[in-house]
Formats: sequence, structure tokens, C-alpha cells
Amino acid sequence: MSPSEFVWRHRRHPYDLIVYQLGNSASHDFIWAYLFRYPGLLVLHDAQIHQARALWLLRRLEPRLDDYLAELRANHPEAPADLGWLFAAGLGGQLFRHWPLLSLALGVSRLAAVHNAHLARALAEAHPDAAITAITMGVADPLDDGVAVTLQAGALRARLGIPSDACVVGAYGGVTPEKRIPELLKAVVAQPPDGPRLYVLLVGLRAPHYDVDADVRALGLDARVHIAGYVPDAELPAWMAAADVCCCLRWPSNGETSASWLRCLGAGRPTLVTALAQWQDVPLLEAGGGGVAPTARTPGAIGVAIDPLDEPRDLPHVLASLASSPAARQALGANARAWWEAHHTLPRMADAYERLIETAAARPAPACTLPAHLVDDGTGTARRILGEMGMSALPW
Repeated sequence: MSPSEFVWRHRRHPYDLIVYQLGNSASHDFIWAYLFRYPGLLVLHDAQIHQARALWLLRRLEPRLDDYLAELRANHPEAPADLGWLFAAGLGGQLFRHWPLLSLALGVSRLAAVHNAHLARALAEAHPDAAITAITMGVADPLDDGVAVTLQAGALRARLGIPSDACVVGAYGGVTPEKRIPELLKAVVAQPPDGPRLYVLLVGLRAPHYDVDADVRALGLDARVHIAGYVPDAELPAWMAAADVCCCLRWPSNGETSASWLRCLGAGRPTLVTALAQWQDVPLLEAGGGGVAPTARTPGAIGVAIDPLDEPRDLPHVLASLASSPAARQALGANARAWWEAHHTLPRMADAYERLIETAAARPAPACTLPAHLVDDGTGTARRILGEMGMSALPW
């Protein structure tokens, strides 16, 4: 069903519950037209949706500046009076994170869910009147056909000219500076000449605000960095299996849980992640802890957490250690696969959604004061014309 069919279908046979998947992405712009008129279950992918909403309202043929300013005031009445003009001028930068534009979306929803418990607790504390919980995220099994994937990965490495004894680091999703790609490339260059030879796979769309090709050329890594661009879902498992280590760093973070990280776990690959509060319940080794293999203290470790403040020092060291220790990579990878099986499979997510939907459907839509443009149903002109014809109500 396309969004254009939703309104008349819902009017004829009302749905028990509308489920919204909303993130800080232009791909979700269409959701805003329905979110406030049909309150339902809101599944938030990010703890900040200001950027996407601001772009949607302001970068139009006829910018809706007044509507944007009204939403910003309603979401953040404590904000400086002229703050909206700063964002409207394109000068927001990292300031978006301090005014995330979440209050109205959370306040109008029957129930809101995020993908990790830390973020759920933080949002509940910041929005005590909203109903907020956590739901597990699941991804398909990247090794569903393990033998075929392994063969494809081997063929892929051979086609790219990667030596069989090399250590390959893969990074998946958008090729952005927020994924710490510049820092990854610098860490590869920093390896000692006599150390294990590192190769890099960058799999995902190039970001318009980051010239990764220029970085690769400047660092002299043309022969060791392969930029795949967008890869169809059917081919992605082979690209993941072609890596020995997966780089899943992220800074700054909006509290999100990365689906590409979960796929790397499902592929049985050790992962490097940024040491963030949302991973406090995940078994990870600390980069400064002196080793990269599971120990008696952390037997189930699935990867290595790297503090952003120590990243320039720790990232090259961790890469070198993992590259020279196949046994550590194998142990971390086996733990990663087991963690995915225990927490992030599609059946587990489906079970969680069934429970969540039942709970949300039983809750009434909360009362929430909204700016005028968010309660305008778009029938004003039709009502005026009908009034001139002596009709007091719409005929449907």
C-alpha cells in the first residue's frame, strides 16, 4: 500500500494501530504528514531528528519558515528566541544534537520505542510524560547460505587482488566522516612497514560532504582501499565475509543502534566500535586494556571499544594486534555470531514487535498541544468553497 492510499483506506476501515519507523533521514520525510493526525507506535531510529525535519521544511520551492519556527518553539520552549534563524541559515552544525526536536513526536504517540535500553532510559528521563520503551533490532542472517557466501567472498578477494595472507578491514553503510573513515585510513597508513599488510573495503554510498577518494589518494592507499559503492542486499553477505575485521565506529552519535554493525555480528566478524554509553551492556574489550582476545574477565567479548579521545593512538594499535592474531579474530568472531543469535535475529525482533504492538494498541492517544499547521487537515479551501454553496460539512 502506498502512503497516498492510507487515508481513504483508514477512513473506510480504521486500522487498530499505525506503526511509524522514523529516523533522522530524508527517506522518512513522508511520515510527518501522518504522524500527528494518526497517533500510533513510534519506533525512533535516532535520538535527534532535527536535521531531517528542518531540511524538509526549509529547503523547498516555498520554504515553510514560519512552520519550522513554530515547531522548534513547541519542541523547545527553553531555547533562545533566535535559535531557529541560525538553523534556517544553515549554520546548525553539531548544534542540532542539543535541540533534537523530539518532544512533539514523542508526546503525540501512543507508545515510542528505541533500539537500546540506554537511549530509552535517557529519553524517558528527558520526556517524563511520554511512554518510551526499548525494542530489540534484528537483521537477516548474513550466513544463511554459509558455504556459498564463503566461496563468493574468496572469489571477491581474488578479483580485487587482495593477497590471501592479508588482513581485510571492512566498513559498511554510508561512507561518511561520522563513520570515522578518515581515521580508519590514517590508522592503516600508521602501520609499521614490517607489520601485517592491511587492506580496506568501503561498502556503501559516498557521502556528498566527504571526498573519500581524495583521502585515499592523499594517503597513498589506492592499491589497498577498495570502494565498492552501493551493494545490493543479495551481494552484501559476501562483502562482509570478505573482511577479517569490521570497523563500525561512529562519532558523533545520536544514540542509534547500527543495523550494519548487527549484520557484521551475524557474519561472525570481530567489530571495532566507538565506546558509547549505549553499549554498556554489550561485552566489549577496551582498546586500552592491553589485549584484543577474550579473557577470563571478558570471555564473551564480541569486539573492541575505542574511546573517541584515544582513537588516534588506539585504533592503529588495535588494527595491528588483530591483523597479527588470527586466533583472537576467530574467538571474537565466534562470540559475535553467538551474540547476534541470542539477541538480534529476525524472529526475536518479530516476537518483540508482537508484544509491543499489543501494548501500544491498548493505549489511548495522548493529549498533546500542537502548532496550528500540524492540526490543519488540509480541507480549509474545500470547506470554504462548500460554505459558499450552502453546504456546512464535507460530503465524506
